[in-house]
Amino acid sequence: MPEPTESLAAQVARDYQDVALVLQGGGALGAYQAGVVEALAGAGVHPHWVAGISIGALNAAIIAGNPPERRVEQLHAFWDTICTPPPWLGVPVWFDASGLPAGMQGGLSSVAAWSAVVSGQKGFFRPRMPPPFLEPHATPNKASWYDTTPLRATLERLADFDRINDPRQMHVSVGAVNVRTGNFVYFDNTKQQLRPEHFMASGALPPGFAAVEIDGEYYWDGGMVSNTPLYRVLHDEPERDLLVFQVDLWSARGEVPHDLAGVADRGKEIQYSSRTRLITDAMREARSRKRMLRDLMALVPPARREDPAFLAAAQESCSAQVNLIHLIYRDKPYEGHFKDYEFSAASMRAHWQAGMADMQHTLDHPQWFARPSVEQAFVTHDVHRG
Repeated sequence: MPEPTESLAAQVARDYQDVALVLQGGGALGAYQAGVVEALAGAGVHPHWVAGISIGALNAAIIAGNPPERRVEQLHAFWDTICTPPPWLGVPVWFDASGLPAGMQGGLSSVAAWSAVVSGQKGFFRPRMPPPFLEPHATPNKASWYDTTPLRATLERLADFDRINDPRQMHVSVGAVNVRTGNFVYFDNTKQQLRPEHFMASGALPPGFAAVEIDGEYYWDGGMVSNTPLYRVLHDEPERDLLVFQVDLWSARGEVPHDLAGVADRGKEIQYSSRTRLITDAMREARSRKRMLRDLMALVPPARREDPAFLAAAQESCSAQVNLIHLIYRDKPYEGHFKDYEFSAASMRAHWQAGMADMQHTLDHPQWFARPSVEQAFVTHDVHRG
């Protein structure tokens, strides 16, 4: 009889000390990340660390705030909530536009985006009343077109913050920008208690959303400085073998635009893609140097290993290995420059299915999950490169 084949989940558990899920910002496109999570859960692969920016931080709250068996269910509840159309729009929640011609899909998509601008999104944001230019008592937390108070209630309903603040369950990191200093900061459950406002701050993109006050300081969306927390994850785990799923919502590559709508779309892609590959290449080179330093240290005689220079080198060296699997959402033909604030149920389901399909394609290549060889130290599997 043939020996039983080891499951992918067992292989990952054997080969890696940590599994990290890195979630980029991208507004309505974030349902793609939820699809990735569902496919991973179906394979029995669950992250130990989730790090997010903007919508990635909101997804992170739902993921970290629920046990593995409820994460997909609660992600569905979150996205179904915030993608509910207003009653006046007259479009049923279940409406499926996938069978329509691209032109008609594009028209419905633009209507949904216009609806978000005019009415906001249930459980997420609503137009600020009075508008900011009529606000008699201007303050930093009112200087925006929309009020995100509904988001707090949604997060508190769908995420257990006691669980979020237990690092034994999952390590959680979300990025934001200090408005006063301009410095990028991470809120991390190994260093502080995370509350709904930490996640809301990570997604407070001006001028749509106001700065969020936390302990006397005001914070905006982390995507204003860096739209991916990849560097944080790679930098903070130098001595643990790590499998990273980097799930991006904006592609650095694209066509040269021919009209103003295309310019707006391409500009967002370049701005928010956050040079993921640049970070990856830089970290790969850094890991190679750290591995080389570790190899050189092995040549030092034992009698000299208490020297200050050797001890300093030991702090900089690293023998851990990293496998980074990079997934990037690819635009649908009908999507326009408003795709990040187009919250129709039809588009949400399309994004979700794309994430599931891309992750399933990745799972169909178990060799991509293999632990890097000693010589490699850092490998990248770019699912969409080509």
